[in-house]
Amino acid sequence: MHDSPGSVITQLCSGIQLYSAERRIADCILADVKWASVATSAELAKASHSSEATVTRLCHKLGYENYRKFQLELARDVLEQQEAEARKRAPADPLKQALLDLQNNRQEEVQATIQALNLPQLRQALSILRAAEIVEIEAAGTNLPVAMDASLKLGSLGKRCMSSPVPEKVQAFSAALTPRDALLLISSTGRSETLEMAANAARKNGTPVILITCDKHSALAGLASHTLLASNRIQRLASTDVQPSQLSAELVVELLYYLLLENFE
Repeated sequence: MHDSPGSVITQLCSGIQLYSAERRIADCILADVKWASVATSAELAKASHSSEATVTRLCHKLGYENYRKFQLELARDVLEQQEAEARKRAPADPLKQALLDLQNNRQEEVQATIQALNLPQLRQALSILRAAEIVEIEAAGTNLPVAMDASLKLGSLGKRCMSSPVPEKVQAFSAALTPRDALLLISSTGRSETLEMAANAARKNGTPVILITCDKHSALAGLASHTLLASNRIQRLASTDVQPSQLSAELVVELLYYLLLENFE
């Protein structure tokens, strides 16, 4: 767990909002990470039909001071991939290989989520949840089951939790929160009009807002008091657009539950 941007691949697979030229660079990197880790910024710009200025802008957007630091982190990603590949055995059965690919992808996702957690943010989130009189837990779309699970887990610790899939109830709940309460939002993409309205209502009341998301640059992240970054690497397994993975968000919920249960400070 650290404050550095962390894995380049994790961030590029996180659903972060990118302009078209930046997305071409991201796609170029993901298509051949090993090549990209040794390519110059000019070579990367040429291969992605963009400019060196756009490459630099992408580096800054991902949290890297310059292209060199971005490239060093990318090289670390390559090393981790090679180590993972070395642990694999190539079975003759394609189905077996697909299962192994999924297993390794999920292991990487769990590891990336743990490593990306910011300790100060995590401690503050735990402190807020521990002290909260009421915890409203909301999500949208595929993350709704994660919110229900979080409500059950925190409720088992004696917390008074509220959650609803109905937008009108979400708004009513969040408008009634106080500074002694907490709003926990779960959104892999970080984009939800309903959750943004809830966050704004809570902020207006002085209620702290905790967000679990895969995109730290999203609109919701800008409204949150504290953001816990999850990882989403499902895009590396599928060639078509897919829903963001729930695994990393569930992992963060599990971590919050365990740390509150064990009374970690």
